[in-house]
Amino acid sequence: MNSLEQNYLPIFHEYQHIRNALIDALTDDLLKRNLGGETLTLGALCREMGEIQRAYVSSFQTFTLDFGYRHPDHTEIESSIAALKAWYAEMDAELDATVASWNEDDIANKRIDRGGGWMQPLPIALEVYKEALIIFYGKASIYLRAWGIQRPQQMADWIA
Repeated sequence: MNSLEQNYLPIFHEYQHIRNALIDALTDDLLKRNLGGETLTLGALCREMGEIQRAYVSSFQTFTLDFGYRHPDHTEIESSIAALKAWYAEMDAELDATVASWNEDDIANKRIDRGGGWMQPLPIALEVYKEALIIFYGKASIYLRAWGIQRPQQMADWIA
């Protein structure tokens, strides 16, 4: 077990748990709703977060961050809680396996190329991905509050 698996992933999993609790609190019908104006549907917001997760997971394997991935079936992933859960779970498992594959030399020396000469150490890249999750939770929290839906307890406790 490497140092990131031992010392970082346990708390990182708590942040992922917020997303899982959020998805558990939703319905397929809620995924189709938006807040009006130019806002995304909640399902599109969830798909967008999955595409960001896909970019980060891939970057931890290729050491190059590319946000170009788009889910091939927007209709299904934006309208199905079951599809979202399966997709997120698959990527979560892939992330865990990828982090487990790193040795201490990788952790100390490998960098993610974010473009423009910005090279990010692996532990920092994981932290930035966690920040992307927190931003997503803030956005999703606005939707739930606007609709008068109680947020999952951990989301309410950890996200303003």
